[in-house]
Amino acid sequence: MDFDISSYLKQLSVSILPFFMAVTLHEVSHGYAAYLLGDDTAKRAGRLTLNPFAHIDIVGLLFLLITRLFGWAKPVPVDLSRLKYKKYGPAIVSFSGPLANFVLAFLSGLLLRSIVGIEVDKGSWEKFFLEPIGYMLLYSVQINIALGVFNLLPILPMDGGRILQSFLPYQMAYKYGQTERYGFFIILILLLTGVVGMIIYPVMNFFIKLFL
Repeated sequence: MDFDISSYLKQLSVSILPFFMAVTLHEVSHGYAAYLLGDDTAKRAGRLTLNPFAHIDIVGLLFLLITRLFGWAKPVPVDLSRLKYKKYGPAIVSFSGPLANFVLAFLSGLLLRSIVGIEVDKGSWEKFFLEPIGYMLLYSVQINIALGVFNLLPILPMDGGRILQSFLPYQMAYKYGQTERYGFFIILILLLTGVVGMIIYPVMNFFIKLFL
């Protein structure tokens, strides 16, 4: 199959902004949740900002350019020892990121549904204006659902891994924490073998059908 550079650039142009919004809101939500629980590390690091360039990770961005769906940002620094709730504080901070993505996906779906219902003439300025916005909202739903579900995988250092670790008894949590050193390789294997896609795509398609 020939690579269609024109189609790729068009798709990328309407997915890059939703990606920036998704990863920025994800990381800011982590930092703000930690701030509310007593840790101002992210604030002092200048990471409680909606400026995407404060959060973008080059490798994560390159991964988006390749997959046009998956990517990541620089993790917001959090000092878990400063959180008010030592046992479940990390779970609250970890879940805030995916939760923000699901909320953004829901709002994007509502806006997309309202746009789809607008009748416009072919070749009109309304169609010229609304069509790319509609595609951006569609990608916003896809990217936010994918990012939210991906981060909830129960693998350290993913958010899902932090949440699971918070609910385990101390000894099990400690042993589970030892797996973090292998987390990146486990995630890479799951990505390369298509296991992540098998988990994410059905969930993503379900929510797209639900929203539309």
